[in-house]
Amino acid sequence: MASPVVLGIESSCDETGVGLVRHGRLLGHALASSMDEHARFGGVVPEIAARAHLHALTPVVRRALDEAGLRLSDVGAVAVTTGPGLSGALQVGLAGAKALAYSLGVPLHGVHHLAGHVAADTLEHGPLPNPCVVLIVSGGHTSLLLVRDLARDPIVHLGDTLDDAAGECFDKVARAFGMPYPGGPAIDRAARAGDPRAVPLPRPLPGSYDFSFSGLKTAAARWAEAHAGHALPVADGAASLQEAVADVLTRKAVAACRAHGVATLVVVGGVAANSRVRALAEERCRAAGITLRVPPLRLCTDNGAMIAAVGDLLVRAGAAPAPLDVSIDPSAPLEYAALHPVAAPGTAAA
Repeated sequence: MASPVVLGIESSCDETGVGLVRHGRLLGHALASSMDEHARFGGVVPEIAARAHLHALTPVVRRALDEAGLRLSDVGAVAVTTGPGLSGALQVGLAGAKALAYSLGVPLHGVHHLAGHVAADTLEHGPLPNPCVVLIVSGGHTSLLLVRDLARDPIVHLGDTLDDAAGECFDKVARAFGMPYPGGPAIDRAARAGDPRAVPLPRPLPGSYDFSFSGLKTAAARWAEAHAGHALPVADGAASLQEAVADVLTRKAVAACRAHGVATLVVVGGVAANSRVRALAEERCRAAGITLRVPPLRLCTDNGAMIAAVGDLLVRAGAAPAPLDVSIDPSAPLEYAALHPVAAPGTAAA
């Protein structure tokens, strides 16, 4: 029996994404971002994000279907991010997904947002090798994982963020440098004209697979403060910060592959779009004889295609769908790709 078309909805932060996937193939996807509405505040405002999802969800569903050349009646399953993320934003996506699944009479699958980032790579490069090491680097998360069968097996955490994630570090330092939000792309652009050795910045937790970018953030901010009253060499600061982050990420990831005898490293998440992270990962993997897989830029940041990809894997694995009273978990740990939290009786969903 042919695999059904899976419609995926992502609404965990400031981007409303919808994707359509069948048997590992991306049929179409669409995205609406409220980033410009948050830029003047220097970060995401949860209430603005939730309102933007309300306005965008239906048009984005229509655009994704049009791109795929499909009708809503062609959809055979719905997948949606149920955590982690902003509570109000997640609620909008889940409500829309429940309405679609109920009206179409198709199963609903709750999906962990970070598992979506992992699955995004399958849309470009095919099934994940079993096992593989996955480095997730985004605005709020930095994790080093050992992944086997994403749809069936528990996900093993080798290392995680202890404080600031890599993307969060970029955003906060960019603000200290007087650069616009979001900070990651601004740092990347400025770094092209800078010297990555100009500023001696620390490499946190060298003997661990865990990540800590709070001290690096503070060191870069203190360097900027020391130039008060003088022109700040932004390009050098950006290049040095980017080099420090890329060095830490790729060094730990390659070391984890060697320690666990894994031949493939997959780098995913918004910070995987950073040019120096990609280049240094490629350089170090080549030297170590490790195969590197990184999704194309359009699939690195939050999108609905990655959620549909997880839903497609779950459907093909015969996973049980979510119960009708599935809720959200804004701080859900990544244990399995499927995430079906249910609010306790008498309590509202978080």
